[in-house]
Amino acid sequence: MKPSILNYTLEELETLLTPKFRAKQIFNWIYNKRVDSFEEMQNIPKKLRNDLDLNYSIYNSSIVKKEVSSDGSIKYLFKLHDGHTVETVLLRMRDTQYNEDGTIKHLPKYTVCLSSQVGCKVGCAFCLTAKGGFVRDLEASEIVEQILHVYNDNGIESNRRVNIVYMGMGEPLDNLQNLAKAINIFKDPNGLSISPHRQTVSTSGLSSKIDKLAKMDLGINLAISLHAVDDHLREKLMPINRAYNIASIMDAVRRFPVNLRKKVMFEYLMIKDINDDIESAKKLVKLLNGIKSKVNLIYFNPYPGSPFQRPETQKVKKFQEYLLSKGIICTIRESKGLDISAACGQLREQKLLGEANDTVR
Repeated sequence: MKPSILNYTLEELETLLTPKFRAKQIFNWIYNKRVDSFEEMQNIPKKLRNDLDLNYSIYNSSIVKKEVSSDGSIKYLFKLHDGHTVETVLLRMRDTQYNEDGTIKHLPKYTVCLSSQVGCKVGCAFCLTAKGGFVRDLEASEIVEQILHVYNDNGIESNRRVNIVYMGMGEPLDNLQNLAKAINIFKDPNGLSISPHRQTVSTSGLSSKIDKLAKMDLGINLAISLHAVDDHLREKLMPINRAYNIASIMDAVRRFPVNLRKKVMFEYLMIKDINDDIESAKKLVKLLNGIKSKVNLIYFNPYPGSPFQRPETQKVKKFQEYLLSKGIICTIRESKGLDISAACGQLREQKLLGEANDTVR
């Protein structure tokens, strides 16, 4: 298999090509005009196009399945060059809004949830992705391809303001080098120009790697998948807590450089009768003391075979009201895609199960 040219930052391409301005031209063709072959790059000399085609590919993945929700959310399953699959989700946060005269008042807003690994090492008890185990890290190009496929499939213009959240399949900080390269490729003004302030890395709390991410000074937002307020429960839900306990995570968060206008997001998955009580809310307030934080409450999305259940709406609202009363910004994430395979890893699991059944037959 030929390596993908999407695996290179602009600076890396400039060192490979002579004259180096060809790199910007190629970036423009791929990320703005979004061609899928070198032959279409008409202002590139024929010999260079042939050399590029001989040594590189552009896309090494393809859409094998997608599910469209009634709320506009789309879940994609991508097949990689080695046959493994990963999921990506497009969330339509706002539809196009029009003025009375028919002119556009507000353009649509999108958030794209990207995967960073095939499978995951973390092994959270509530996560379907964990069932398949860890297979491998994604290359930077395989992270980049997810966005380009979503853009192309939905006709999203390259200059649209899209938010990226690295919280699909996998633990992003376990694939830090490729993650950082993808972030830099996305933010390049010659490409998609997605500001790092529109990119959020969501981690289960690998405190030592949070420090490494901080030293890279990428300018991105940080989100912590907390989900529990004491080590005893968190170890049951997230075994990785044995290596990175809550205290170490909070210390790393306090060291993380946060933009003056931003806050660290704490994601809290609400599970019925597990962590949805007011006592947990009180402990959470104490944990966040002194941290510029925002809490995002998330309803657990049930999936077949899960021992956990979706919490009652009333309890989630009471949890939110308590945090707000203590001066903590707290939102309840609107559940999207409930009429499709909502739980992360569900599409991949269905495909793997189907393949297993075909083998049995």
